[in-house]
Amino acid sequence: MQRRKTRQVRAGNVLIGGGAPVSVQSMLNVPSTDIEGSVRQAKALENAGCQIIRAAVPDMDAVKLIYELKNNLTVPVVADIHFDYRLALESVAAGVDKIRINPGNIGSPDRVKAVADACRQKNIPIRIGVNSGSVEKELLAKFGAPTPEALVESALNHAKLLEKNDFYDTVISIKSSDVETMISAYELCAEKCDYPLHLGVTEAGTERMALVKSSIGIGSLLAKGIGDTIRVSMTADPLREVPAGFDILKALNLRDDCVRIVSCPTCGRTRIDLIALANEVEKRLENCKKSITVAVMGCAVNGPGEARQADIGIAGGDGCALIFRKGEILRKVPESRAVDELIKEIETLEI
Repeated sequence: MQRRKTRQVRAGNVLIGGGAPVSVQSMLNVPSTDIEGSVRQAKALENAGCQIIRAAVPDMDAVKLIYELKNNLTVPVVADIHFDYRLALESVAAGVDKIRINPGNIGSPDRVKAVADACRQKNIPIRIGVNSGSVEKELLAKFGAPTPEALVESALNHAKLLEKNDFYDTVISIKSSDVETMISAYELCAEKCDYPLHLGVTEAGTERMALVKSSIGIGSLLAKGIGDTIRVSMTADPLREVPAGFDILKALNLRDDCVRIVSCPTCGRTRIDLIALANEVEKRLENCKKSITVAVMGCAVNGPGEARQADIGIAGGDGCALIFRKGEILRKVPESRAVDELIKEIETLEI
């Protein structure tokens, strides 16, 4: 797909926009006062593959967390700031890699300038975060509701505050809990500026619904080439957000360092425990970096032909399975050894 052309910013060791790979983010939900617990959660997110980690900085004591995160992580750390511009300045001094603010709610023009100057001196990007609940009263009066137009005007007004201070290393997010509003807002913003966009559906709900809403909202925009970094927001353990984000990228072929698994939904012809096999294959290959398509099919008669496009796969029979490559059968193996034999064959593939 052809991706939208944007400026490029750097948050620590991660490039955002300008053709860089779409990165996956999450946010700590351990209280900022629990530094040990926050660091532990952050390290777990890093180990799960999270590429950018955000932490709330509600007060000066929370700035200590930024120091500890920077001492314990290799991925970029984002400080989430509201209202008090001094928290942004202290976070910059603590070595944070990115700041998330609303320039419009941190006070006078002098305070906005202070944050912009501090970030420019350290080459730290700023994410402008606007959502349906943060739209200014005058814009709500103008548009009658937090419409896509209101969200975009709010975000671009904030961007102009930074531009007045010669700051352009900006990322914009314009989130809504309503998927249709979110999609329309990002599409409109993409037309009106060349800043990188952070995609997300805010307040998306518990894991099940959040995954559906985020897949539709984030996925449809990415499919149009819009979006440079994403977060799948869930009322759940943040560790669940990371694989969800990567799965969205994988489904759109925006990742080339992973296995793509195709499997049939099973039917009355199935004579093998395909559901268990598919789950085991997925688990065994979750850390595989080969860019291959692996098929797990339930029918030994039609499976290899239906999955001819797969690099390799297994097709179930009655207590047995066929190992096949590009639709051609290699050998028959017992069901109990099917996954082991598949993994062994994958290891021999030179990709």
